[in-house]
Amino acid sequence: MDVEERVEQGAEPRDLNGVYRYYELAKRAEWQIRDLPWGEIPPVPEYKGSPQKLARRQDLWRSVITQQLQADELAVEMATQLFAIAPDHEAKLYYTTMVQDESRHTEAWLKLIQESGGMAERDPYLDRLAQQVLDADTLEEKVFLMQVFYERLIIPRFRMIARSSRGTVLEDLCNRLAIDDGIHHGAGMAYERVLLEGAGKKVKTTLVVAANRLLPIFAQHALWRPKAREFIGALMRETDIRMLREDLENGIRLAKSLGIDPSGIELPYQLN
Repeated sequence: MDVEERVEQGAEPRDLNGVYRYYELAKRAEWQIRDLPWGEIPPVPEYKGSPQKLARRQDLWRSVITQQLQADELAVEMATQLFAIAPDHEAKLYYTTMVQDESRHTEAWLKLIQESGGMAERDPYLDRLAQQVLDADTLEEKVFLMQVFYERLIIPRFRMIARSSRGTVLEDLCNRLAIDDGIHHGAGMAYERVLLEGAGKKVKTTLVVAANRLLPIFAQHALWRPKAREFIGALMRETDIRMLREDLENGIRLAKSLGIDPSGIELPYQLN
C-alpha cells in the first residue's frame, strides 16, 4: 500500500515524532547569509606566484563553487517537490526548513561565485541526478534517492573542500552545509522508515531498482572534473575511487537498516 492509498483509506496515524524532532533541530541550526564572514577573510584560498598560476588557481576554485551552486539549485527543486507531495503534517513542517536551507545555500553560493570571479563549467551529471529524483514515481522513492543516498553521499565532499580551503568563506560555508545536509539525511532516514512501515516486497524492490539507476550517474558525477580541475582529477583518481566505494558501501548499509535487501544493489561499473 503506497502513501496515497493509506491516506485515502484512512489508515491509522503513523508515529512521526522522529521526523518532527528533525524539524526542531533544523530550526535550531538555522543560520543566515549575513552570518558568514564576508569581507573578514578571503572568499577562497589565496596564493602567490605568476599571473598564469594565479589564474589557474582561481579557475580551479571557480569550478568547485560552480559545481556546488549547481547542486544546490537543483536541490531547491527537489526539496520543493518533497514539500508539495508529502501528505504528513510533520513531514511538511520539516520540508519547509529543507526548502529554506537549499535556497539559502544557493544564495550563499551565488554570492561566493561573484566574489570569486564568476561561473565556470557546469557538471553534466548533476542535471541527470536531479531528474532521477524529480521523475521518480513515489514519495518513498524520492525520499530514498534524495535524502537517504544523495544527501548522505555529498557530505564527505563538503568536508574535503573545507579541509582544502582553511581560513576562507568557502571553508565556513562548507562546514555549515555539512551540518545542514546531515540533518536532511537524518530526517530522510526517519521519514523513510515511517513510509516503509508495512510496505511489501514490491515497494522495496522498486527502491533497489531506483538505486541501481542512480548510483552509476552519481559515480560519474563524483569522478567528473571540469577542464580547470582535470590535472587534479588525474592525480587523485585512485583516491576518488576509494572514497566513492566507501561512501556507496555505507549507503548500501543504510538501505539495509531500512529493511531493504541490499543484495540487489550493484556497485557502479566505475568501481569494478
